[in-house]
Amino acid sequence: MDNGILIDSFADFARGKNIDRPTMIRILEDVFRTMIRKKYKVDDNFDIIINTDSGDLEIWRFREIVDDNSEDIWDHDKISLSEARKIEPDFEIGEEVSEEIKLIDFGRRAVMTARQTLIQKIKDLEKDILFDKYKELVGEIIVGEVYQTLSREILLIDGEGNELHLPKNEQISKDRYRKGDSVRAIVHRVEMVNGNPKIILSRTSPTFLERLFESEVPEVYDGLITIKNVVREPGERAKVAVESYDDRIDPVGACVGMKGSRIHSIVRELQNENIDVINFTDNLELYIARALSPAKIQSMKISEEKDRVSVYLKPDQVSLAIGKGGQNIKLASRLVGLEIDVFRELGDFEDEDVDIDEFADEIEDWIIDELKRIGLDTAKSVLTLTMEELVRRTDLEEETIKDVLKIFKQEFE
Repeated sequence: MDNGILIDSFADFARGKNIDRPTMIRILEDVFRTMIRKKYKVDDNFDIIINTDSGDLEIWRFREIVDDNSEDIWDHDKISLSEARKIEPDFEIGEEVSEEIKLIDFGRRAVMTARQTLIQKIKDLEKDILFDKYKELVGEIIVGEVYQTLSREILLIDGEGNELHLPKNEQISKDRYRKGDSVRAIVHRVEMVNGNPKIILSRTSPTFLERLFESEVPEVYDGLITIKNVVREPGERAKVAVESYDDRIDPVGACVGMKGSRIHSIVRELQNENIDVINFTDNLELYIARALSPAKIQSMKISEEKDRVSVYLKPDQVSLAIGKGGQNIKLASRLVGLEIDVFRELGDFEDEDVDIDEFADEIEDWIIDELKRIGLDTAKSVLTLTMEELVRRTDLEEETIKDVLKIFKQEFE
């Protein structure tokens, strides 16, 4: 293979992969030096001159001329006088011989191997460049296009055709995608798997919500409002603590926007995830009270170790504090970094009644609906009836009614 053809074909391939010229030359030189070492054992007395623009390649071997009877005649960087004069008849001892080595001198097989090695090195370099590129993008939002949906993950491609992975556990449960759909997510992590970079995205990470706020709220992007903490139950509920360093800016109002204009686009992106934006404060008790919003706290007691807090609420506020499936209290605990224990406020509530909807965290919705169907909408209205009456008037089983009565009785104990 001609020098020019080899260099040109490699240069075209490298340019197609966006490899810069210095890197291209370095790879070429590494491959040719490997060829030289295989044939001549060493390469320290060889110079390689490469011009990727013209396709020129020159390999020069330099040796010092010694007497034919010299002990150094077998050194790799020495040549006998008689051999040197075959190259140039007027050479003398002590002079340096520069001899051009043609690519064909290495043999056809070596040249073909070099060509394959060059292509493989470019592919390896391309993988390294891709890995480094996305390593720097970890935690940033990117947009990919769905090209295949699998049971365990969705495969996407970026604008350059690189493969991206969105695993099932990094998707919001309500996410539904088809081929060709655009997906926004953050780069969660980048791994090398069997020598190939694997780019893993996430839509469930708290960082994704944080980046969405940066893109939708200019004050967050400009640093006027700081996001102190983000906790999420992806697709269901989230709490975001924000703080403003400018007294003229209301951080919560700025994040929500006029009539919710700013936060609505974030909520839609997250499949209607309910987002509570909370004004951060160094006052721990006030911060806990805000974190448990919309519930209103009567009092609280923080443990000496400052790892737990007991909050006391009126009976009608307990279910609000706990939230559906315990989401509100879980998120509040994670937001403030303390375990939160909820208690009904101590006091005389014998004359008070509690709406049965307030027990939604302990009693299933269909049971509550069945009680309402026969006109029982408060705890005490249920307790006034006997077991037999409840069995006769509802479609509930006796065991279920026993459990409901036990919960209601505990409320008033």
